[in-house]
Amino acid sequence: MTQPEMHIDRKLAKDDLILITGAGGFIGGALARYFHDLGYTRIRAVDRKPLAEWYQRVPGVECLSTDLSEKENAVRAVEATVEVYNFAADMGGMGFIERFRVECLRSILINTHLVEAAWRAGTERYFFSSSACAYNTDLQKDPGARALKESDAYPAMAERGYGWEKLISEIFCQEYWAERGLETHIARFHNIYGPDGTWFGGREKAPAAICRKVIEAKDTGNTEIEIWGDGTQTRSFCFIDDCVLGIDLIMHCDKLIATPINLGTSELISIDDLVTMVEQIGAVKLARKYDLDAPKGVAGRNSDNTFIKSVLSWEPDTPLRVGMAKTYAWIEQQYRDRKAGKRVVQD
Repeated sequence: MTQPEMHIDRKLAKDDLILITGAGGFIGGALARYFHDLGYTRIRAVDRKPLAEWYQRVPGVECLSTDLSEKENAVRAVEATVEVYNFAADMGGMGFIERFRVECLRSILINTHLVEAAWRAGTERYFFSSSACAYNTDLQKDPGARALKESDAYPAMAERGYGWEKLISEIFCQEYWAERGLETHIARFHNIYGPDGTWFGGREKAPAAICRKVIEAKDTGNTEIEIWGDGTQTRSFCFIDDCVLGIDLIMHCDKLIATPINLGTSELISIDDLVTMVEQIGAVKLARKYDLDAPKGVAGRNSDNTFIKSVLSWEPDTPLRVGMAKTYAWIEQQYRDRKAGKRVVQD
């Protein structure tokens, strides 16, 4: 079901001020474009990165480069806002998450300052981007493990660093509603991917990394691809268009106030099969080399979408092959542009 077919009661005037943090990144940038294209005229986009390094700069959007882990910057950012969408965090793919746990944990400073500032400023609604990394890792030790439902975050045993930061920040959002009346909404993202995202440099996630490796192999004549782990790890991956629509639906649903909810597909695939899919898209067959010492995360993780379907009568539904074909085509063009000396996303 596409966005124009759905009625969403946003309770927003077209000139109400919307703040999107982490807007220089993948999901935040996509959401800024989404609301801009819907006709919202006052969007404030904030990211720590210099403006020249933002993934997307949307015309007509107020873009600010500032560090929201500093309290005074958070206070300034939320001034006069009606809605706040918090995507600001130090994060990346599993290679980054496992190697830089302190940086991931320090993102709690952003949410702590921002939710307090939003409450003091009288912001009406606050969205926090959580993660499936908040789920109990004991339930994810088998590639064929059952899909994770929202209650599976407790008893708590989140992924070290990044997962714990997300879980604690969820609690902040829930308590600001319970004790102080700030309407908060929380989505647990399951591996968001698509065009205009990170595709090289160490922070990229598996879909983009595999696309890049296949494209590089074709370009260089290399017949081998390196895979982190043994290839049996399983995941579900959610396309960016489904993600931004899901954020909109979750933020503006009265039944989902201060209630964590999965935002992901239930289409489970192994890393080996994902590589095969990308090889088919790229029309190439490569020998596989498995790096068993590389970061690989949990053995299996999938999204149980029972709750989101029951509340919203909707779930992310872009088939993985469709989304991966679009992602591959975009990364291939980025790769060619970079090779030609042109500026690309992340440069």
